[in-house]
Amino acid sequence: MKYQIVIAGFGGQGVVFLVKVLAICAGNRDIAFLGTENHGMSQRGGSVSCDIKIGDFTNPVIDKNQADLMIALERNEGLRNLGFLKLDGTLVTNAKDKDKYPELPFKGFAKIDAFKKAERGEFPIQGLNVYMLGFALINDESFPFSVQEVKDAITQMNAKVAAQNIVILDQAMKDAQELK
Repeated sequence: MKYQIVIAGFGGQGVVFLVKVLAICAGNRDIAFLGTENHGMSQRGGSVSCDIKIGDFTNPVIDKNQADLMIALERNEGLRNLGFLKLDGTLVTNAKDKDKYPELPFKGFAKIDAFKKAERGEFPIQGLNVYMLGFALINDESFPFSVQEVKDAITQMNAKVAAQNIVILDQAMKDAQELK
C-alpha cells in the first residue's frame, strides 16, 4: 500500500492530532508511516499543514500533484494546498454552504460546513478535526484504514476523550452518508 494525505488547517484545529491518529492506525498494522509538519505561526492561528505518507516511502514530503487525499479543516487552507493533490485524488473540505469552488478536476470532492454544525451545538468545536476525519472516511473510497481501525487509534491516542471523539466521528460519517 502507498497512500499520501495532506491535512491543512490553522493552529489550534488539531491537525497534528490527526497525524498521530493515522500513525497509530499504520503502526497497528505494521505499515510504514512518515509524517511532517509544515507551519508558520501555528500557535497564533497561522497556517498548518501536515504531509502523511503511508507505505514504502523514503521522503516524508509530498510533492506537487502527489497526494491521494486532502483533508482541509478550513476552506482557504485547502485552497492554499490544492497543488499537492493529484488529479485522481479526493478533496474533503470544511467550507461554508455559500462558498463556491471553481470547477475542480479532481476525482473526488466533498464539502460540508462543519463550523456551522459546531456553532449549532451538533458537536464541540474542539472535535472539528475528528469530524472532518469521519467525513473523509465516507467520501474517500480509497481511504487506507477502516472505521474500526480509526476508532481504535482514537481510543489509543487518548482514552479519556475517546468516547466523545467517536461520537463525533460517527456523526460526521452519518452526515456524509446523508449528503451522498
